[in-house]
Amino acid sequence: MSAKPVDLPADSSIQRILIIKWSALGDLVMASALFEDIRRAFPRAEIHLNTQPANQALFAADTRFARIIALDTRPKSARFGAMLRWLRSVRAGRYDLVVDLQTSDRSRLLLGALQLTGRGIRHRVGNHGFWPYTIGPDNLPLDINPVLRMRAALKLAGIPTTTSHPVLAVPERNRKRAQHLLAQHGIADGNYALLFPGCHPRGYLKRWGEQNYAELGRLLLTEGLVRHIVIAGGPDEAELGNTIAGSIGAAAVNLCGATEMLDIIPLAGHAHCIIGNDTGTSHLAACSERPQVVICGPTDPTRVKPLGDQVIAIQADLPCSNCYRKHCAHHSCMREVHTAQVLALLTAPPAQAIVRVPARILETLPHA
Repeated sequence: MSAKPVDLPADSSIQRILIIKWSALGDLVMASALFEDIRRAFPRAEIHLNTQPANQALFAADTRFARIIALDTRPKSARFGAMLRWLRSVRAGRYDLVVDLQTSDRSRLLLGALQLTGRGIRHRVGNHGFWPYTIGPDNLPLDINPVLRMRAALKLAGIPTTTSHPVLAVPERNRKRAQHLLAQHGIADGNYALLFPGCHPRGYLKRWGEQNYAELGRLLLTEGLVRHIVIAGGPDEAELGNTIAGSIGAAAVNLCGATEMLDIIPLAGHAHCIIGNDTGTSHLAACSERPQVVICGPTDPTRVKPLGDQVIAIQADLPCSNCYRKHCAHHSCMREVHTAQVLALLTAPPAQAIVRVPARILETLPHA
């Protein structure tokens, strides 16, 4: 295994490349910047992406990939069979290079098993410096943003990592859908703020709260920054969107449940600004390069902030920050981020990408 830089793009024998990235939506969207770097480094190679079936729709129009291998190796009820199907599919690909951007125990196990079959892959880039990888960094901190870890691996392989934000191909159909949704409500380009007030139900502690989003929406309108507030999210967030829109008034439009994943990117691209929780939708919006603020509480912004110089993460400076708890008795991390602070980040963006604001509470916090 090499922790010293090599120059794989100079190797003309690398014709077929496999990229592995399975995980959650946010991590996958951030990794799309690395996909772009790999494509640029190997402009003539045939590149395949191995991801989960649920992610396949994100790459329906993506010309960077000749093939999407959508295989789920996780089902406990048929794990051995799923792993066998993966091994057969990857063996048949006869790849010259694999870039494992997942680098989990399961991906290492599968790549190790592949090597033992006698038809392994010559160059194996991973985010860790041990077998089965032939190229990978040593001694990286565990608490860094996953993109920094991925970039360290690519740099060792001689692949320049210059893409600053996520890159996903948006089909024309989704662009037209987004324009139609805006036109339905008489909303013009650049005249609205886009809010993502929801998140996965199991991560409800990551929600800033409907009252905060409603108050922020009213502030954006009264300050004259926008003329409309657009609220977006999944079907299970429709009630939340209705509550916020009802509190803001006629200038607010609730699109929760009315959009597909790839509609989010053009919706964000036409927005004046974007505000959301730490959720996959916020990562999708970062593809647009529009000004964006992400409110973080129980999750570490150095690890979860969407990729892009235009994205600012805000978090209250509390001793219990970054707890990653699923339940909490006081939820102070979100209560201590105030609407005026978020508005200030939009009107006068700071130089730093992560802003930690002092908490007003001084007493010792109760345990969750």
